Amino acid sequence: VASECMVGSCNCTWSELRGLVSRIKHENIVALEDIYESPNHLYLVMQLVSGGELFDRIVEKGFYTEKDASTLIRQVLDAVYYLHRMGIVHRDLKPENLLYYSQDEESKIMISDFGLSKMEGKGDVMSTACGTPGYVAPEVLAQKPYSKAVDCWSIGVIAYILLCGYPPFYDENDSKLFEQILKAEYEFDSPYWDDISDSAKDFIRNLMEKDPNKRYTCEQAARHPWIAGQAFNATAVVRHMRRLHLGSSLDSSNAGVSSSLSLASQKDCLEPSTLCSFISSSSGVSGVGAERRPRPTTVTTVHTGSK
Repeated sequence: VASECMVGSCNCTWSELRGLVSRIKHENIVALEDIYESPNHLYLVMQLVSGGELFDRIVEKGFYTEKDASTLIRQVLDAVYYLHRMGIVHRDLKPENLLYYSQDEESKIMISDFGLSKMEGKGDVMSTACGTPGYVAPEVLAQKPYSKAVDCWSIGVIAYILLCGYPPFYDENDSKLFEQILKAEYEFDSPYWDDISDSAKDFIRNLMEKDPNKRYTCEQAARHPWIAGQAFNATAVVRHMRRLHLGSSLDSSNAGVSSSLSLASQKDCLEPSTLCSFISSSSGVSGVGAERRPRPTTVTTVHTGSK
């Protein structure tokens, strides 16, 4: 990694970056094995993770159960709770950064990519607008100081997508997408959510809460019945999952700004003034209507037993 690129994107020194990543030791987080530094580059030797991305495996498998989603999110919550206790905020949680450890059917999930991670409690307030469109929390887009609660919002978005196959917010124009997120308006649309448990929906509502002070923490989320009490619909099978590309701009007029915020292509953060002008340039508010959502064309629910 080029030094000027990394330092500029994560706003930290080499020693801070090294200290941050090297401290992380958790079974569901990709580990840093070693670091080599040259005058212009830093070489990070990471733990080998060979199972592929989360959605790639789901699409290949062809179906996904609510129980599978609960089990996976529990692993993510445990890992992110560990980070938060260490004062580390990931700031870019998304399915592309969730990798399977191996090709085994029962492989554990691993959180990767700490290029935007930040330490809390060092006197500086996190306010830089960064993240991936579709997963970023409202307070980040509102240019307000934010906390580790932004990670909890992202986990809620991931859980939503796992259970229905489409994102809670979507628009081909990123500025309209951001306005949807700022209002935190989303729905559990029929028929896609008909067989998903009320417990799962309550779990998502508590993570995708607009007010970060009311939003569930990872600790609270881990105690939710959908995670801890197995209050899920074990008979519902999602068969309409597909590969989503929420990290790239589909609107060429906003390509410059969108590619800066989209970390799927590059690690960078928007300056507050840039984000402000970007959001205010929108001509109107886009609703969360069916015509804008990349929903699956069909839904199949297979019942394997009684609820």
